[in-house]
Amino acid sequence: MDRRFYKWVYLTSLSVVVSFLGCEQFENAKRPNILICISDDQSFPHAGAYGSQWIKTPVFDRVASSGLLFQRAYTPDAKCAPSRSALLTGRNPWQLKEAVNHVPVFPSDYRTFPEVLAQGGYHVGYTGKGWGPGNPGVKEGTRRKLTGLEYNQEKKKPITSGISDIDYVSNFRQFLSSKKEGTPFCFWFGAKEPHRPYEFKSGLKNGKSIDALDTGHSFWPDNDTVRTDLLDYAFEIEYFDQQIGEMLDQLEKNGELSNTIVIITSDNGMPFPRVKGQEYEFSNHLPLAIMWPKGILKKGRSIADFVSLTDLAPTLLSEAGINPTIIAQMKMEGNSLSPYFEDHPNDSARDHVLVGKERHDVGRPGDVGYPIRGIISEEFIYLQNFYTNRWPAGNPETGYMNCDGSPTKTSVLGTNRLSPSSAWELCFGKRPEEELYNYQDDPDCIINLAGLSDYAETKQALLTKMARQLRIQGDLRALGNADEYENYAYADTATLHFYERYMAGEHVQARWINESDIDTLKN
Repeated sequence: MDRRFYKWVYLTSLSVVVSFLGCEQFENAKRPNILICISDDQSFPHAGAYGSQWIKTPVFDRVASSGLLFQRAYTPDAKCAPSRSALLTGRNPWQLKEAVNHVPVFPSDYRTFPEVLAQGGYHVGYTGKGWGPGNPGVKEGTRRKLTGLEYNQEKKKPITSGISDIDYVSNFRQFLSSKKEGTPFCFWFGAKEPHRPYEFKSGLKNGKSIDALDTGHSFWPDNDTVRTDLLDYAFEIEYFDQQIGEMLDQLEKNGELSNTIVIITSDNGMPFPRVKGQEYEFSNHLPLAIMWPKGILKKGRSIADFVSLTDLAPTLLSEAGINPTIIAQMKMEGNSLSPYFEDHPNDSARDHVLVGKERHDVGRPGDVGYPIRGIISEEFIYLQNFYTNRWPAGNPETGYMNCDGSPTKTSVLGTNRLSPSSAWELCFGKRPEEELYNYQDDPDCIINLAGLSDYAETKQALLTKMARQLRIQGDLRALGNADEYENYAYADTATLHFYERYMAGEHVQARWINESDIDTLKN
């Protein structure tokens, strides 16, 4: 019998103890601690361990070399709230009722893994950004703590105007000092970096060089404004990485690092046009590294199987020894990554992931979204756009609101002032009903193969596979009841009916471009 069997017997026995004796009797069991670190808007492959030369991430690289590096980790929805909802529940956004949308009221039907861990005896908290944006809802008269107790009290002077003033590391130390000795912990470090806005030229001011930039995308103009914007993005990723390093140093000092599962990932792709909020390769493909000195047998492995953020919740709950019956009741779509901790070979079933979205931001008539469903396989991305008469990034007259204001956005918009450009068309133009890309040869997803007869069989196979799985998963859009997704309430009532109010001249904020972007281009 292998180590996995004995661990299962041990953890299952502990789960029985929890269910009969309660949490207090369970505290001294050597269950692993959990430190999950989530950057806000970071795409694969923007970390040193993936070969990036213009972004330095020594801590991410350390975690990868001391644990596991995942080459094909994806979020099912490339926007903050639905992506985090999927991570927290182990369910795809289209299985989460209101939480399919951005800025929702989180449904009472579903529990998050931090909530379950807290009930199972873990000390649970977060710093920075937890779940959101949206309303977490109320349970038994109390506002829900979807990622645990908040630790954001400690502040410091930010090193740039784009960096958060939250002292993440001091708040982590406060969290550790507040837990009872011997109690396992789960801490959610939700960085607010590299979310926009950035301080323009902060990367250059802090030693980064445009000459060192070894990346670019064919859907943006190649100019110094865009390149400078990319360096500012890189600088904020490096800041995030540094914070994790200090947290690991603290755990090592406390003697707790060896039994801590450390996860570093992101919620969605970089906050640039045609990436964040869309469903292309750089939108959904994320960095992911996991380290657990005591629990991962063969360290330094690179995992090529497809994995999803939905896999993290079942992984952590099972490793924490939560009663399997409780885990089963959560009806998670994700599958535990624990076999990889045991030097598990590649899993042939992990040959694809599903992606999609419903409503992200307001800015269209009636506050409707831009629904997409897609499947990503070994070579291809297939996407189905359900309403091709709608603008994918939001209406032009309200500022393409599903694309964050930025110097790059301003630069793309500038290419369209005299005549339509390919950059504008790719980032903001309307799209066909079907898209098919060979992302191995065309990672920018520029050449749409969906209408070519040579790829008809490939397209049909992917569509059939996607549709079958969505029906099994209970996706209302696949089952013909999609209106429910469109009619779910928007938690931010101040922006309801945004389009109609804005077009009527009411003073509501439009995010066509940031004011700082206008100043940037003038200078």
